[in-house]
Amino acid sequence: MNGLIIFGISSVLGFLNTGAERSTMLHAEIKGTRMYLPKIIWDTTNVEGRPIEKERLQEIERDYLNAWYVKQVALSTNKDDGIADYYTDSARVNLFKNLKFNKKEKLHFKSTSVEHHPKLEFYSADGQFIMFTDKNVVEYRHSFLDEQSIATVTDTATYKVIMLLEDGFWRIRHQVRIAPEKVEVVKKAQINWKVENKQLLYNGNPFDIKGINYYPQTTAWDLFGEDFDSNILARDFTIIKNAGLNTLRIFVPYDDFGKADVKEEKLKKLLILMDLAEKLDLKVVVCLFDFYGDYDVLNWTLTHEHARQIVTALKDKKALLAYDLKNEPDLDFDSRGTQNVIDWLSNLNKIIKKEDPAHLVTVGWSDPTKAEILQEELDLISFHYYRSPEEFKEAYSKLKIVVNKPMILGEFGRSSYSGIWNPLGYSLDEQAEYYKAMQAFLSKEKLAFMSWTLYDFNEVPSNVVGVLPWRKARQKHFGFLDASGKEKPAFKHISN
Repeated sequence: MNGLIIFGISSVLGFLNTGAERSTMLHAEIKGTRMYLPKIIWDTTNVEGRPIEKERLQEIERDYLNAWYVKQVALSTNKDDGIADYYTDSARVNLFKNLKFNKKEKLHFKSTSVEHHPKLEFYSADGQFIMFTDKNVVEYRHSFLDEQSIATVTDTATYKVIMLLEDGFWRIRHQVRIAPEKVEVVKKAQINWKVENKQLLYNGNPFDIKGINYYPQTTAWDLFGEDFDSNILARDFTIIKNAGLNTLRIFVPYDDFGKADVKEEKLKKLLILMDLAEKLDLKVVVCLFDFYGDYDVLNWTLTHEHARQIVTALKDKKALLAYDLKNEPDLDFDSRGTQNVIDWLSNLNKIIKKEDPAHLVTVGWSDPTKAEILQEELDLISFHYYRSPEEFKEAYSKLKIVVNKPMILGEFGRSSYSGIWNPLGYSLDEQAEYYKAMQAFLSKEKLAFMSWTLYDFNEVPSNVVGVLPWRKARQKHFGFLDASGKEKPAFKHISN
């Protein structure tokens, strides 16, 4: 009790002496954790004044991007929290006016910047004044009137910026928007994968995807966890190759990989997998986001940074076929807003294409009726289907009319579970008949496919299908091999 009393008195005295605790004033949660990570590339050549130290430039970059972040938060909420921390007295006047006007007119904006290219022009001898031109800032803005969406805009602008060092922190003193500068055309990378006349080509030759979604038998939905074993992967990839398949689809969980700060040990495991696939001449479709459902514009740059780190690690791997932006994002339409999800996908696609123009991009839609969304921006059209072969024929016939890109049946399958939790389920032979019928149709239509999945599983995590036992039981028995690795009757139809 005495300790608590002393602590309380000291805190009060500290507040009275300083006006407020510094970490609170400057929003330590923003300072301590980078919450805004657009791509930023500095040009520090031909700078007037004193040379700038690397550490000082990092401080300026941190506070400059934090200034963007608090402004975006303010425009979204019409509250001025944090503005005083990153803008000088004179600079915040117009911001406050805008917030007051927006609040009165019931306007608010969800916005973000995607990339910055600041050219440092002057750094003062006393190290307290800096001037730069932030060229071709790519911005996205979603506008709302009385909570109703009224417009979405993506544009590019250049800003003249002056920042001052005050109380040990850099604040924006001056920020004026001007017209964007001309962008130099960069020579494109060598592209091995191409799409021509709805046909996928690799090095100019037709490539027919015959694949499977993959998890090891004992680590379902935890491919890159503590039990990661390259020997198990090598064994399973050999089974897949010998079965006549040529492609894997794997999943990168956003949280598990470290979000915007991708864990090095996870990347190492991912690269090991890619090398094992390459040894057996297997191609890999990498799903960049699985079990992710936050499409808030303010968090876009965090997902962009996650994707950039994954893509940078993978883009030179010969086994890489394509990036799947998100697993079944259409399931989030109702809960997160259709336009929010589509805009996130569209902007993420642009980020991927800038980082790696040499590989293909798709989206794993859960339903073929959604597969035409963004088809002009994507290279491959991928969709999933778990109903009967007869229904699939009708759905695919309709889809062919509206889609003008190569298509992939990215997931399909039938569970062989028919036990106590699902007495009307399918037998092992009925599962085999399902695949026989599906493969006959796929072969006739020359439609690429990736089935679900290689193994039956002993355990299925609750966060995948929930806790209901009949759903878990069904999900455990989609494999072509049973839990002991024995071939089920369906295995005869795994590839043809």
